[in-house]
Amino acid sequence: MIVVLLGVLALVIGGCVCVVWAERGGPRWARVVAKVTLVAAEIAGTSTKSRSRSRNNSSGDD
Repeated sequence: MIVVLLGVLALVIGGCVCVVWAERGGPRWARVVAKVTLVAAEIAGTSTKSRSRSRNNSSGDD
């Protein structure tokens, strides 16, 4: 389990590095990785918001 979490952490950190590098005009592959990272972050943020909304709606004002 710890190995999987460390792998995910390494991917996140690598994605963030590529975002910064792409902003500074890095190579094409870094821009592709940066775009994938930003899309994944947006999807994660959207799913978290929708999950939070559904939890608030089901908390019940009966």
